[in-house]
Amino acid sequence: MNRIKAWLRGFFSLSRSETNAFIILLPLMVIIVFSEPAYRYWVSRKPLDVSQDSVKLDSLLSTLKWEPDDSSVSKNTRSILFPFDPNQTSRDQLMSLGFTGFLADRIVNYRNKGGRFFAKADLLKIYGMDTMLYQRVINFIDLPKQKAQSKFETKEFKKKEIVLLDLNTADTTQLKKVFGVGKKLSERIIKFRDKLGGFISANQLTEVYGLDSTVIAAIKMKFFIQDNFKPKQLNINTATEFELSTHPYISNKLAKAITAYRFQHGSFAGLADLTTIHILTPSEYERVKAYLTVNPSSGF
Repeated sequence: MNRIKAWLRGFFSLSRSETNAFIILLPLMVIIVFSEPAYRYWVSRKPLDVSQDSVKLDSLLSTLKWEPDDSSVSKNTRSILFPFDPNQTSRDQLMSLGFTGFLADRIVNYRNKGGRFFAKADLLKIYGMDTMLYQRVINFIDLPKQKAQSKFETKEFKKKEIVLLDLNTADTTQLKKVFGVGKKLSERIIKFRDKLGGFISANQLTEVYGLDSTVIAAIKMKFFIQDNFKPKQLNINTATEFELSTHPYISNKLAKAITAYRFQHGSFAGLADLTTIHILTPSEYERVKAYLTVNPSSGF
C-alpha cells in the first residue's frame, strides 16, 4: 500500500492527505459506475408478474358492450339480385341487393344532395364501394339512356360579334381595353395621332414608342382605319418653320429647307417640288406627302 501511495504522489504530484483521499475515492467511483448495470441485470433476471394487470384488463373488457357490425349482418344475409336504377332505388332495396347499410346510406345521401348516376361506373365514386359487389350487380344496373345522355347535353352558343372601332376617333378608354395598353400608352398613341394629323395605316403604330408587335397586333384586331380617310394637312406655302417642325415626319433641318425654298423660289407649285430639296430622300417624301398640301384653302 505504501508503494502505491508513493507511486501516486510521485506520478500525480499529490500531498500525503490528497493521496489518502484519492485512494478512498477511487473504490467509490468504481462502485457508482458499475452499480447501475448490475441493478439492470438483476432486475432483468427477475420473473415478471402480470397477474394483477390481467385481472384489471378482464374487468375492463367485461364492462364493454359489443354491437353487431352492420356490414357483417349484410354479408351473412342472402342478397337478391334484380334490375335497379341507383338514382331511384330505396335504401332497403339496396341492402337486399347486398349493399351494406353505410353504403346504402351514402348512395341515398348522394342523391339527396343533387348527385346523379349517369353511368354504371359512377357507383365506384361512392366512398367505400366494394369492387367485388360492383362486379356482382353491374349487369343488373338499369340506367335509362336519356338520363345517361343528359350529362352531355350540348348548348348552342352564339358567336359574339366583334365590333371594330375607328382608330382615328378612339379615345383612351377604348384603347385601354386592349390587353397591354395602359394609361400612358393610350395617351401616347393619341398624342402621336394628333401630331400626325391622323393614321393612314395601322403600321404607323410601330412608330409609337413603347408599343411592341404583340400589342400592335391586338390593336389591329379591334380597330380599323376608314378607306377614304383623309388626314389633316399642312400647307407648305403658308406654314411657319415651327409649325412644320412639329410634325413627326418633318425634322427641324427639313422645315428650314422648306421655308428657305419659299424665300428663294416663291410658293410651291405642287408637292413634287419638294423633291428638289436634296436633304429630303424619296422614302421620306413618300411617307410625308399625305400630310402636306399646296392648296391655300386647306389648313391644319
